Amino acid sequence: MPARGRPRRFDRTAALRTAMVLFWEHGYEGTSLSALTSAMGITATSLYAAFGSKEQVFREAVELYNSDSAASEEALAAGPTAREAIETMLRENAAAYVDPSTPRGCMVVLAGMNLTAANEGVGRYLAACRAGDRANVVARLRRGVREGELSSSADPEDVADYYLTVLHGLSIQARDGFTLEQADAVVDTAMAAWDGFARGSGGGAASAHERA
Repeated sequence: MPARGRPRRFDRTAALRTAMVLFWEHGYEGTSLSALTSAMGITATSLYAAFGSKEQVFREAVELYNSDSAASEEALAAGPTAREAIETMLRENAAAYVDPSTPRGCMVVLAGMNLTAANEGVGRYLAACRAGDRANVVARLRRGVREGELSSSADPEDVADYYLTVLHGLSIQARDGFTLEQADAVVDTAMAAWDGFARGSGGGAASAHERA
């Protein structure tokens, strides 16, 4: 009698990528456990054995998303000037947000909306991810101050908050149907404010940190 074959093992990476797309498109709350297991082609028992929980699947899916979508980090590192780094960050992300081959918008911005109290840990995790992005932008802008691209009176934290608000807004607009041309027009307008930031005037208003 032939030996009994081993149970077929699922492709963990492929299953995680499937989960990533579901969470990206429907959000954490909108993706049920049954939808996950069905799309991943595994049972709930297998999911818990491989990942531990739905939240852990989500966290690993976000890590996969971030490894695939390194536009911000790469732009900040490669941009020869702070201005070019910020503009490239905005334009490359905007193009990714409206890419028809993937769900629209940014998973880290959109997947944690409307969380219940039971899932506050997911919200904190995503907020920490966004805080890490903010720290990278602030660091690049501080380098710009040191290198003389921005006035010593410019507040890197205020400038970072402005451009990240634009970036996150582009994610929402992408989900609502923005075209690449519309997104680029928003980036054009946002970059028109750069000279004021570079002078440290911020359009003539005192920075939030100065007012505090």
